[in-house]
Amino acid sequence: MESTLVLTIATVLVVILFDFTNGFHDASNIVATVVASRAMSPRQAIVLVAFFEFLGPLLGGTAVANTIGSFVDISNLPSSLSVEVVLCAVLGAITWNLATWRLGIPSSSSHALVGGLIGVVVVVAGPSQVVWGLAQLRAGHLTGVSKVLIALILSPVAGFLVGFVIHRTMRFLLRSARPGVNRNLRRFQWVSAAGLAFAHGANDAQKSMGVITLVLVLGGFLDKFQVPLWVVLVCASTITIGILCGGWRIVKTVGFGIYKIQPLHAVDAQLTSGSVVFLAALMGAPVSTTHVVSSSIMGIGASERFRAVRWQKAKEIVAAWIVTIPSVGLLSCGFYAFLRLLNHG
Repeated sequence: MESTLVLTIATVLVVILFDFTNGFHDASNIVATVVASRAMSPRQAIVLVAFFEFLGPLLGGTAVANTIGSFVDISNLPSSLSVEVVLCAVLGAITWNLATWRLGIPSSSSHALVGGLIGVVVVVAGPSQVVWGLAQLRAGHLTGVSKVLIALILSPVAGFLVGFVIHRTMRFLLRSARPGVNRNLRRFQWVSAAGLAFAHGANDAQKSMGVITLVLVLGGFLDKFQVPLWVVLVCASTITIGILCGGWRIVKTVGFGIYKIQPLHAVDAQLTSGSVVFLAALMGAPVSTTHVVSSSIMGIGASERFRAVRWQKAKEIVAAWIVTIPSVGLLSCGFYAFLRLLNHG
């Protein structure tokens, strides 16, 4: 029991570190359009985003956490082994987050976490211990991995389409506006950026909340899957600290590398991303804010001048999306093999 306690504490701390890297990694995705459109200074943007990021997990419910905590079923494994499986999955996700941040690639923390859990659970416990949700999908009910993957795949598509429509609509409404309207658009970004930050917190922090609660259940410290208040507060605080530290390498890719951002583009991107991400949070669907923000900018750019979108950069981002899940799955299995080697050594 003592060894399980130590392992559980270590795993919870590692999940908290993942939560920090999630905020650190995604900070630039959230503030990129604000900075690129010169609506705020980087310092102003980070402080505003951090405040509303903290409120998101507190007020956004636990629907996403419930989804994340239920798409693998390893309760039949010994407590120490099941917790070790989660530990390896999160270590793989953290490694991926840091590597893609270092390279300036806007990859998905959500994809990383899902890929890590699926990969190591399949290797250690077998495919049957992953809740694929295929039978329920045929019956018209989304659950398990099917729900997670469909949400992660469809959300960028929604970001692109909604961004395309919103920008076309806004351009029509402002067709007679004078250049001075940019001043008002920059001011409005204080509201739209706050909404996006709230939505991000409501969705992304819940992923760590779900994993920590899963670990507590597997370790025998909770009787059922119900997110404790202290877990909500810890995850909300940690992702906020990550936001405040901010990973600025990705600002250049998202804010300047896809399309030349003007105030109207920034407002439309924030409205699009915030709406898609928050709706997903209400539905219990874990999505990638990174993907939604990037795809919304592509949609906005395409609605205005298709040829002006830097599609080569977009292809690089999409490639990162595709390789994340299998890559993190392999990384997590590597961590598991390393831990096994240490234990037997």
